[in-house]
Amino acid sequence: MRMCLGCQEMKPKKELIRVVKNKENEISIDFTGKKPGRGAYICRSLSCFEKARKGKRLERAFEASINEEIYELLRKDLEDGNV
Repeated sequence: MRMCLGCQEMKPKKELIRVVKNKENEISIDFTGKKPGRGAYICRSLSCFEKARKGKRLERAFEASINEEIYELLRKDLEDGNV
């Protein structure tokens, strides 16, 4: 069980999208859930994504700024239903 950064609910890992920060401080979306590094999770809904983004919850989870590119990629995938 992992907590969604948007709704703050505990859900099974398979139901969430993992965003990962590796040792080189690179932040990326982990579609497999197996990349090494620190992970943070978001539900597969636009509302949770918006809550996490507005509250800068990814930034707090990783203690780093998040590139706008990552947010746009996440938004696009959520809108298209690819995740």
